[in-house]
Amino acid sequence: MCGIAGWIDWEQDLTGQRPVLAAMTDTLACRGPDDCGYWVSRHAAIGHRRLAVIDPAGGRQPMVRDRGGSRFVLTYNGELYNTAELRQELIARGHHFRSRSDTEVLLVAFIEWGPACLERLNGIFAFGIWDEGAQRLFLARDRLGVKPLFYARRGSAFLFASELKALLAHPAVEPVVDEEGLAEIFALGPARTPGHGVFKGVDELLPGHYLFWDRNGLHLGRYWALESRPHEDSLDRTIATVRDLLADAAERQLVSDVPVCTLLSGGLDSSAITAFAARAVARQGTGPLRTFSLDYAGNERYFEPNDFQPEADTPYVRLVAAHFGTAHREVRLDTAELVEGLARAVEARDLPGMADIDASLYLFCREIKKEATVALSGECADEVFGGYPWFFREDALAAETFPWSRKLEARLGVLAPEVIARIRPREYLAERYRQALAEVPRLAGEEPAAARRREIAYLTLTRWMPVLLDRKDRMSMAAGLEVRVPFCDHRLVEYVWNVPWEMKTTGGREKGLLRRALEGVLPEAVLRRKKSPFPKTFNPAYLAAVSAWVEQVLEDPASPLRPLLDAEAVSRLARAGGEFDVPWFGQLMRRPQLLAYLAQVDLWMRRYRVEIR
Repeated sequence: MCGIAGWIDWEQDLTGQRPVLAAMTDTLACRGPDDCGYWVSRHAAIGHRRLAVIDPAGGRQPMVRDRGGSRFVLTYNGELYNTAELRQELIARGHHFRSRSDTEVLLVAFIEWGPACLERLNGIFAFGIWDEGAQRLFLARDRLGVKPLFYARRGSAFLFASELKALLAHPAVEPVVDEEGLAEIFALGPARTPGHGVFKGVDELLPGHYLFWDRNGLHLGRYWALESRPHEDSLDRTIATVRDLLADAAERQLVSDVPVCTLLSGGLDSSAITAFAARAVARQGTGPLRTFSLDYAGNERYFEPNDFQPEADTPYVRLVAAHFGTAHREVRLDTAELVEGLARAVEARDLPGMADIDASLYLFCREIKKEATVALSGECADEVFGGYPWFFREDALAAETFPWSRKLEARLGVLAPEVIARIRPREYLAERYRQALAEVPRLAGEEPAAARRREIAYLTLTRWMPVLLDRKDRMSMAAGLEVRVPFCDHRLVEYVWNVPWEMKTTGGREKGLLRRALEGVLPEAVLRRKKSPFPKTFNPAYLAAVSAWVEQVLEDPASPLRPLLDAEAVSRLARAGGEFDVPWFGQLMRRPQLLAYLAQVDLWMRRYRVEIR
């Protein structure tokens, strides 16, 4: 993958502004450590950082092509998995290619079909194309939002970039957060409202959307959305279709000119991707497949099963690696580096995030990068197939809020009363929930119970899954590792969206449909294993370390976070025994992660010089 940045300004001559463009683009060096490039004209400045995966020599960017008296300039972050098919179709229409890169195929596809090219793309992407002749910018983002894209308008200037840090490198974009941004941090965080950039006046291009920017202003368009319709296939046909779609997605996403691996937790999802990838690699004669797993020093001693994490992963990891003959490596993290990684995770995400769950993924990816450049992950299967506990718990189904964020009062207990009064977090969360429900594509005549699960599925795909996709993208790209997510293949998502709940849970199990589709593919023990989320540390030294960190924040009169907190309540939280009875966010974030989140907020406000206005 790569990092993109750009700047359009109708009132300023940008030919002398290359240093500013370079400053913006250089913030994305981790996303693209292999190369950089710039293209500047009077009103447009386009930058790119490249991670070379396909055709290192022929895919340099920004890529420029002339056609019909106009010049088109592309900066692109992503991967197309149907490049070969698109290339053949474009050749048949008279086009010629100078490289093997998907970058050139994308640019030629836009020249040929304009925005309609988006409907033909199978991949993950965020890109910008400047049309010098028409003086018009086109931006687009993939259907599920796997790749990020933010933008900001400042006077006559329009700015865009892969990450917030690149926008903040422009002198016109200040790190200002208002009441709405604070509510995003304290009521929703580490989730984020789709389209919201947290910093004032910064927006995110929504998944499945595109925009034009020209002298007439901004035009937004949508090219993809989930559609609800009756599911007509039998159970057997559905099982076969799911198996075929997933196998095709996994195999397509192995395309690379650099070493590829899979992330293996020993769970159903990562094992499925590993199975299909291992089979494909064996057929190609390029094996064995590399696989990597993660664990923590001390977990063999301190691991405690619970409803959300019922058993350890290691025995299943070793079973799958042996079964498919992979070249496997176990990565172990210790508590000290995990705590240190909290700071790097903030810098990678540009926001406070999922605490050690972010930091551990960054450290994991950093180790993988030593041996591979591309990885396939089992992320997002639970969102697509309804595997989370909140799909099954009556209290979660009945809750009139996001089911992964039901402990709002516990979170608000750490805030100063005047902050609560200012940002009105209860009302803010309720309004965001209502907005999300209003988007749900309904199915006429659906029974109330089924309609409610459709709502929960939509919330999970559009409000929860982006948290994990953001995490996966930022933490992996901060290490220069490209991670692909076959379960986010839009064909699979579209198909499973309309499968009835009774089919999704066939056999009386969570993700029963997926389990049936993987019969004969995975070892029986893995096939029947209960869901277990991304591993976290159970070492009490981690809680002690983040508690001490937060105590230091409370004692520091220069802390920008301290005035926002109820210091006595936070101190009690840091010194108390036990944890919250259920996670305050998602499945894994309990008391240690709440303390770590506060530490990250403080660090974020300091390093980004956040101003509250």
